[in-house]
Amino acid sequence: MNQQTITPSIRYLSKNDIEKAGGATSELYVTALSRALRLHAKGEFVQPLKPYLRANEKEGHIADRIIAMPAHVGGNDPVSGMKWIGSKHDNQAVRGMERASGLIILNDPATNFPIAVMEASLISSMRTAAVTVVAAKYLAKKGFESVTIIGCGLIASKQVQSLLEQFPQIKEVHLFDLNHESATRFAARWKEQKSSVQFIIHETAENAVKQGELIVPCTVADKPYMEYSWLQKGTFVSNISIMDVKKDVFLQADKVVVDDWDQANREKKIINQLVLEGKFSKEHLYAELGEIVLGEKAGRENNDEIIVLNPMGMAIEDVASAYEVYRRAVEQRIGTTLNLY
Repeated sequence: MNQQTITPSIRYLSKNDIEKAGGATSELYVTALSRALRLHAKGEFVQPLKPYLRANEKEGHIADRIIAMPAHVGGNDPVSGMKWIGSKHDNQAVRGMERASGLIILNDPATNFPIAVMEASLISSMRTAAVTVVAAKYLAKKGFESVTIIGCGLIASKQVQSLLEQFPQIKEVHLFDLNHESATRFAARWKEQKSSVQFIIHETAENAVKQGELIVPCTVADKPYMEYSWLQKGTFVSNISIMDVKKDVFLQADKVVVDDWDQANREKKIINQLVLEGKFSKEHLYAELGEIVLGEKAGRENNDEIIVLNPMGMAIEDVASAYEVYRRAVEQRIGTTLNLY
Protein backbone atom coordinates (compact mmCIF):
# COMPACT_ATOMS: atom_id res chain seq x y z
CA MET A 1 0.00 0.00 0.00
CA ASN A 2 1.40 3.37 -1.01
CA GLN A 3 1.80 5.84 1.78
CA GLN A 4 0.39 9.30 1.07
CA THR A 5 2.95 12.07 1.46
CA ILE A 6 1.71 15.17 3.25
CA THR A 7 3.57 18.44 2.89
CA PRO A 8 3.62 20.03 6.34
CA SER A 9 2.47 23.63 6.54
CA ILE A 10 1.39 26.16 9.13
CA ARG A 11 -1.22 28.89 9.07
CA TYR A 12 0.13 32.24 10.26
CA LEU A 13 -2.44 34.57 11.81
CA SER A 14 -1.60 38.21 12.50
CA LYS A 15 -3.54 40.28 15.00
CA ASN A 16 -5.63 41.62 12.11
CA ASP A 17 -6.36 38.06 10.95
CA ILE A 18 -7.42 37.11 14.47
CA GLU A 19 -9.83 40.04 14.57
CA LYS A 20 -11.33 39.02 11.21
CA ALA A 21 -11.89 35.49 12.52
CA GLY A 22 -13.93 36.80 15.45
CA GLY A 23 -11.13 37.15 17.98
CA ALA A 24 -11.95 40.75 18.86
CA THR A 25 -15.23 39.97 20.65
CA SER A 26 -15.91 38.08 23.85
CA GLU A 27 -18.21 35.34 22.53
CA LEU A 28 -15.39 33.27 21.04
CA TYR A 29 -13.39 33.32 24.27
CA VAL A 30 -16.31 32.58 26.59
CA THR A 31 -17.04 29.50 24.46
CA ALA A 32 -13.41 28.36 24.42
CA LEU A 33 -12.77 28.98 28.13
CA SER A 34 -15.95 27.31 29.29
CA ARG A 35 -14.84 24.18 27.43
CA ALA A 36 -11.27 24.40 28.75
CA LEU A 37 -12.41 24.83 32.34
CA ARG A 38 -14.73 21.83 32.13
CA LEU A 39 -11.89 19.72 30.74
CA HIS A 40 -9.64 20.99 33.54
CA ALA A 41 -12.15 19.81 36.13
CA LYS A 42 -12.33 16.41 34.43
CA GLY A 43 -8.54 16.11 34.32
CA GLU A 44 -8.53 15.92 30.53
CA PHE A 45 -5.52 18.17 30.03
CA VAL A 46 -1.74 18.32 30.43
CA GLN A 47 -0.27 21.57 31.74
CA PRO A 48 3.31 21.74 33.03
CA LEU A 49 4.04 24.54 35.48
CA LYS A 50 4.96 27.57 33.41
CA PRO A 51 8.56 28.81 33.71
CA TYR A 52 9.29 32.52 34.04
CA LEU A 53 12.34 33.86 32.22
CA ARG A 54 13.61 36.97 34.01
CA ALA A 55 16.85 38.42 32.64
CA ASN A 56 17.14 40.79 35.62
CA GLU A 57 15.27 39.02 38.40
CA LYS A 58 16.88 40.76 41.39
CA GLU A 59 16.38 44.38 40.32
CA GLY A 60 13.68 43.97 37.65
CA HIS A 61 9.98 44.76 37.92
CA ILE A 62 7.58 41.87 38.58
CA ALA A 63 6.00 42.39 35.13
CA ASP A 64 9.37 42.22 33.30
CA ARG A 65 9.44 38.62 32.12
CA ILE A 66 8.95 36.14 29.31
CA ILE A 67 6.65 33.23 30.12
CA ALA A 68 6.45 29.87 28.35
CA MET A 69 3.00 28.29 28.71
CA PRO A 70 2.68 24.81 27.14
CA ALA A 71 -0.50 22.74 27.34
CA HIS A 72 -2.50 19.91 25.83
CA VAL A 73 -6.28 20.35 25.76
CA GLY A 74 -8.12 17.01 25.57
CA GLY A 75 -11.72 16.14 24.88
CA ASN A 76 -13.28 15.18 21.54
CA ASP A 77 -11.19 17.65 19.52
CA PRO A 78 -7.77 17.74 21.18
CA VAL A 79 -4.97 20.19 20.47
CA SER A 80 -1.54 20.95 21.88
CA GLY A 81 0.32 24.23 21.92
CA MET A 82 2.26 26.88 23.74
CA LYS A 83 2.07 30.60 24.42
CA TRP A 84 5.42 32.42 24.53
CA ILE A 85 4.72 35.91 25.81
CA GLY A 86 7.05 38.71 26.83
CA SER A 87 6.23 41.73 28.98
CA LYS A 88 7.96 44.92 30.11
CA HIS A 89 6.11 47.10 32.60
CA ASP A 90 7.31 50.37 31.02
CA ASN A 91 6.78 49.52 27.34
CA GLN A 92 3.86 51.90 26.93
CA ALA A 93 5.32 54.83 28.87
CA VAL A 94 8.86 54.62 27.49
CA ARG A 95 8.45 53.06 24.04
CA GLY A 96 4.84 53.68 23.07
CA MET A 97 4.29 49.94 22.75
CA GLU A 98 1.82 47.54 24.35
CA ARG A 99 3.08 46.09 27.64
CA ALA A 100 3.03 42.50 26.34
CA SER A 101 3.20 40.60 23.09
CA GLY A 102 4.16 37.15 21.95
CA LEU A 103 3.25 34.13 19.87
CA ILE A 104 1.01 31.11 20.23
CA ILE A 105 2.00 27.90 18.46
CA LEU A 106 -0.55 25.12 17.93
CA ASN A 107 0.39 21.49 17.25
CA ASP A 108 -1.64 18.60 15.87
CA PRO A 109 -1.59 15.90 18.61
CA ALA A 110 -1.76 13.16 15.95
CA THR A 111 1.68 14.09 14.58
CA ASN A 112 2.92 16.75 17.03
CA PHE A 113 3.72 18.88 13.97
CA PRO A 114 2.95 22.61 14.26
CA ILE A 115 -0.20 23.70 12.43
CA ALA A 116 -0.45 27.38 13.34
CA VAL A 117 1.50 30.36 14.62
CA MET A 118 -0.37 33.45 15.70
CA GLU A 119 0.07 36.75 17.48
CA ALA A 120 -0.60 36.30 21.20
CA SER A 121 -1.41 39.65 22.82
CA LEU A 122 -5.01 40.00 21.60
CA ILE A 123 -5.85 36.40 22.47
CA SER A 124 -4.11 36.72 25.82
CA SER A 125 -5.92 39.91 26.85
CA MET A 126 -9.32 38.71 25.62
CA ARG A 127 -9.06 35.31 27.29
CA THR A 128 -8.09 37.05 30.53
CA ALA A 129 -11.28 39.10 30.23
CA ALA A 130 -13.24 35.93 29.49
CA VAL A 131 -12.01 34.41 32.75
CA THR A 132 -13.70 37.29 34.59
CA VAL A 133 -16.85 36.92 32.48
CA VAL A 134 -17.17 33.15 32.96
CA ALA A 135 -16.43 33.43 36.68
CA ALA A 136 -18.91 36.29 37.12
CA LYS A 137 -21.71 34.13 35.73
CA TYR A 138 -21.24 31.85 38.76
CA LEU A 139 -19.64 34.02 41.44
CA ALA A 140 -21.04 37.55 41.08
CA LYS A 141 -24.45 38.61 42.38
CA LYS A 142 -27.14 38.04 39.78
CA GLY A 143 -28.06 41.31 38.11
CA PHE A 144 -25.01 43.18 39.43
CA GLU A 145 -24.89 46.71 38.05
CA SER A 146 -21.59 48.25 39.20
CA VAL A 147 -18.03 47.31 38.23
CA THR A 148 -14.76 48.73 39.55
CA ILE A 149 -11.65 48.71 37.39
CA ILE A 150 -8.25 49.53 38.94
CA GLY A 151 -5.68 50.43 36.31
CA CYS A 152 -6.81 51.84 32.96
CA GLY A 153 -4.63 50.19 30.33
CA LEU A 154 -5.17 47.62 27.57
CA ILE A 155 -6.13 44.78 29.90
CA ALA A 156 -8.72 47.02 31.58
CA SER A 157 -10.20 47.94 28.23
CA LYS A 158 -10.70 44.29 27.27
CA GLN A 159 -12.26 43.60 30.67
CA VAL A 160 -14.74 46.45 30.23
CA GLN A 161 -15.51 45.45 26.65
CA SER A 162 -16.18 41.83 27.54
CA LEU A 163 -18.20 42.61 30.65
CA LEU A 164 -20.42 45.10 28.81
CA GLU A 165 -20.91 42.65 25.93
CA GLN A 166 -21.91 39.82 28.26
CA PHE A 167 -23.76 41.71 31.04
CA PRO A 168 -25.99 44.41 29.52
CA GLN A 169 -27.43 45.29 32.95
CA ILE A 170 -24.20 47.08 34.00
CA LYS A 171 -24.92 50.75 34.70
CA GLU A 172 -21.73 52.05 36.34
CA VAL A 173 -18.01 51.50 35.83
CA HIS A 174 -15.85 53.00 38.58
CA LEU A 175 -12.25 53.77 37.64
CA PHE A 176 -8.97 54.48 39.35
CA ASP A 177 -5.47 54.77 37.96
CA LEU A 178 -2.32 56.15 39.58
CA ASN A 179 -2.03 58.25 36.42
CA HIS A 180 -5.17 60.39 36.52
CA GLU A 181 -4.79 61.30 32.83
CA SER A 182 -4.94 57.61 31.89
CA ALA A 183 -8.22 57.26 33.77
CA THR A 184 -9.59 60.41 32.11
CA ARG A 185 -8.69 59.21 28.60
CA PHE A 186 -10.08 55.76 29.36
CA ALA A 187 -13.39 57.16 30.61
CA ALA A 188 -13.74 59.55 27.66
CA ARG A 189 -13.08 56.78 25.13
CA TRP A 190 -15.63 54.45 26.70
CA LYS A 191 -18.27 57.16 27.16
CA GLU A 192 -18.19 57.64 23.39
CA GLN A 193 -18.73 53.93 22.82
CA LYS A 194 -21.26 53.26 25.59
CA SER A 195 -23.25 56.37 26.46
CA SER A 196 -25.79 54.35 28.47
CA VAL A 197 -23.14 53.47 31.09
CA GLN A 198 -21.67 55.91 33.62
CA PHE A 199 -17.86 55.93 33.83
CA ILE A 200 -16.86 57.47 37.14
CA ILE A 201 -13.25 58.37 38.02
CA HIS A 202 -12.18 58.20 41.67
CA GLU A 203 -9.28 59.90 43.44
CA THR A 204 -8.30 56.78 45.40
CA ALA A 205 -8.38 53.04 44.84
CA GLU A 206 -10.28 52.67 48.11
CA ASN A 207 -13.14 54.89 46.97
CA ALA A 208 -13.39 53.06 43.65
CA VAL A 209 -13.36 49.60 45.25
CA LYS A 210 -16.04 50.55 47.77
CA GLN A 211 -18.47 51.31 44.91
CA GLY A 212 -18.12 48.06 42.99
CA GLU A 213 -20.08 44.84 43.16
CA LEU A 214 -17.50 43.30 40.83
CA ILE A 215 -13.87 44.38 41.30
CA VAL A 216 -11.22 43.83 38.63
CA PRO A 217 -7.66 45.01 39.34
CA CYS A 218 -5.79 45.42 36.03
CA THR A 219 -2.42 46.65 37.24
CA VAL A 220 1.27 45.77 37.31
CA ALA A 221 1.34 46.24 41.10
CA ASP A 222 4.07 44.36 42.92
CA LYS A 223 2.72 45.10 46.41
CA PRO A 224 -0.85 44.49 47.64
CA TYR A 225 -3.03 47.45 48.61
CA MET A 226 -6.67 46.28 48.51
CA GLU A 227 -8.09 45.66 51.99
CA TYR A 228 -10.99 43.49 53.11
CA SER A 229 -12.67 46.46 54.80
CA TRP A 230 -13.05 48.13 51.38
CA LEU A 231 -15.34 45.38 50.08
CA GLN A 232 -19.11 45.68 50.38
CA LYS A 233 -21.18 42.60 51.14
CA GLY A 234 -21.75 40.47 48.08
CA THR A 235 -18.62 41.63 46.25
CA PHE A 236 -16.90 39.42 43.72
CA VAL A 237 -13.20 40.16 43.16
CA SER A 238 -11.64 38.87 39.94
CA ASN A 239 -8.02 39.29 40.98
CA ILE A 240 -6.51 38.94 37.52
CA SER A 241 -3.34 40.94 38.21
CA ILE A 242 -2.65 38.73 41.26
CA MET A 243 -0.64 41.03 43.54
CA ASP A 244 -3.29 43.68 44.34
CA VAL A 245 -5.23 41.94 47.12
CA LYS A 246 -3.92 41.93 50.68
CA LYS A 247 -3.65 38.78 52.77
CA ASP A 248 -6.62 39.69 54.97
CA VAL A 249 -8.92 39.48 51.95
CA PHE A 250 -8.00 35.84 51.33
CA LEU A 251 -8.28 35.00 55.02
CA GLN A 252 -11.66 36.66 55.57
CA ALA A 253 -13.45 36.09 52.26
CA ASP A 254 -16.35 33.63 52.31
CA LYS A 255 -14.95 31.74 49.33
CA VAL A 256 -11.53 31.71 47.67
CA VAL A 257 -11.42 30.20 44.19
CA VAL A 258 -8.41 29.65 41.91
CA ASP A 259 -8.11 28.43 38.35
CA ASP A 260 -5.46 25.84 39.22
CA TRP A 261 -4.11 25.22 42.73
CA ASP A 262 -0.62 24.16 41.64
CA GLN A 263 -0.26 27.28 39.50
CA ALA A 264 -1.60 29.56 42.26
CA ASN A 265 0.62 28.18 45.01
CA ARG A 266 3.97 29.28 43.56
CA GLU A 267 6.16 32.21 42.57
CA LYS A 268 5.80 33.78 46.03
CA LYS A 269 2.44 35.31 45.10
CA ILE A 270 0.09 36.18 47.98
CA ILE A 271 -1.53 32.74 48.30
CA ASN A 272 1.92 31.11 48.23
CA GLN A 273 3.10 33.52 50.95
CA LEU A 274 0.13 32.56 53.12
CA VAL A 275 0.82 28.86 52.56
CA LEU A 276 4.47 29.31 53.57
CA GLU A 277 3.28 31.17 56.69
CA GLY A 278 0.95 28.28 57.57
CA LYS A 279 -2.17 30.46 57.24
CA PHE A 280 -3.66 28.95 54.08
CA SER A 281 -3.71 25.58 52.35
CA LYS A 282 -5.56 23.63 49.68
CA GLU A 283 -8.03 22.63 52.40
CA HIS A 284 -8.91 26.32 52.90
CA LEU A 285 -9.59 26.68 49.18
CA TYR A 286 -13.26 26.55 48.20
CA ALA A 287 -12.80 25.30 44.64
CA GLU A 288 -11.00 25.48 41.35
CA LEU A 289 -13.08 27.42 38.83
CA GLY A 290 -13.57 24.44 36.53
CA GLU A 291 -15.28 22.49 39.33
CA ILE A 292 -17.87 25.26 39.56
CA VAL A 293 -18.34 25.52 35.77
CA LEU A 294 -18.75 21.74 35.58
CA GLY A 295 -21.34 21.84 38.38
CA GLU A 296 -19.36 19.79 40.88
CA LYS A 297 -19.44 22.67 43.37
CA ALA A 298 -21.90 25.52 43.85
CA GLY A 299 -20.97 29.06 42.89
CA ARG A 300 -22.47 31.97 44.79
CA GLU A 301 -25.03 30.78 47.32
CA ASN A 302 -26.29 34.09 48.74
CA ASN A 303 -26.08 37.84 48.10
CA ASP A 304 -23.84 38.56 51.09
CA GLU A 305 -20.91 36.31 50.21
CA ILE A 306 -17.58 37.97 49.46
CA ILE A 307 -15.86 35.79 46.88
CA VAL A 308 -12.32 36.11 45.53
CA LEU A 309 -11.08 34.50 42.33
CA ASN A 310 -7.28 34.33 42.06
CA PRO A 311 -6.61 33.24 38.45
CA MET A 312 -2.93 32.82 37.64
CA GLY A 313 -3.81 32.31 34.00
CA MET A 314 -3.65 28.83 32.49
CA ALA A 315 -2.01 27.70 29.30
CA ILE A 316 -5.04 25.55 28.46
CA GLU A 317 -7.07 28.79 28.25
CA ASP A 318 -4.70 30.29 25.70
CA VAL A 319 -4.40 27.10 23.67
CA ALA A 320 -8.17 26.49 23.67
CA SER A 321 -8.82 30.11 22.65
CA ALA A 322 -6.17 30.05 19.94
CA TYR A 323 -7.58 26.78 18.59
CA GLU A 324 -11.06 28.28 18.37
CA VAL A 325 -9.56 31.23 16.45
CA TYR A 326 -7.65 28.84 14.19
CA ARG A 327 -10.71 26.69 13.53
CA ARG A 328 -12.76 29.72 12.48
CA ALA A 329 -9.87 31.12 10.42
CA VAL A 330 -9.62 27.86 8.46
CA GLU A 331 -13.38 27.88 7.82
CA GLN A 332 -13.19 31.49 6.59
CA ARG A 333 -9.87 31.05 4.73
CA ILE A 334 -8.18 33.73 6.79
CA GLY A 335 -4.40 33.89 7.30
CA THR A 336 -1.24 33.02 5.41
CA THR A 337 -0.21 29.42 4.71
CA LEU A 338 3.52 28.78 5.03
CA ASN A 339 5.29 25.56 4.06
CA LEU A 340 7.54 24.15 6.75
CA TYR A 341 9.97 22.61 4.23
